[in-house]
Amino acid sequence: MSNKKKIGLYLDGPTFQEIKDFKNIDGYTFNPSLYKKLKAENYIEFTKKLIGKTNNKPISIEVIADDDENCIRQGEKISKLGNSIYVKIPIIFTSGQSSKKTIKSLVEKNIKLNITAIFEISQVKEILPILKDSKAILSIFSGRIFDIGLDAVKVFGEMAKYIHENSNCKVLWASCRMSYDYILAQKCGADIITMQPNLAKKIALFGTSSLEYSKDTVKGFFDDAKSSGFVL
Repeated sequence: MSNKKKIGLYLDGPTFQEIKDFKNIDGYTFNPSLYKKLKAENYIEFTKKLIGKTNNKPISIEVIADDDENCIRQGEKISKLGNSIYVKIPIIFTSGQSSKKTIKSLVEKNIKLNITAIFEISQVKEILPILKDSKAILSIFSGRIFDIGLDAVKVFGEMAKYIHENSNCKVLWASCRMSYDYILAQKCGADIITMQPNLAKKIALFGTSSLEYSKDTVKGFFDDAKSSGFVL
């Protein structure tokens, strides 16, 4: 991994072995989909194990409810598991209704929050008056914004500027699709980027000669053809 980091680098959904293997990591993010992928069986017990492995670095853990009452209850429960916890609250529920009531309640209880699945500035403007004096993380899903044909560089940059000018919150570039997101995030004013381990590993390639990487690529194709025993 490169030591020349200009923004915080978080690992998104690493295994316990990847948590151990990766160096110079600033924090971790998880969600229910990643817990399922990691074969977690008990949400609370698995979270406790993660906290024990992450050296008191910030770790974002998401609620699994879909209404204010249960999100507030779960947020309180998750926050009590450790001082390094940021409780992840989706910006909206599955109905499309804003989660600002949940956010307000948890902020008033001084619970650290990571507001997740943000896609547009109108969502930010709705919740920022509640969060402005907190140290919440606002996670903008840049990769998924690209997925729907929008320029995430422009969208993220606009939101990051607004958030920084109007609050103490940090802005996180989420849902990466390529290692180059690390550079895009810096250009757009991100404070943090969260990357899956397979992409974070590739940051070490930055600065590699294009021609040398071309040679390595061709060699990989040739070696695979040879080892497969293909005849032409």
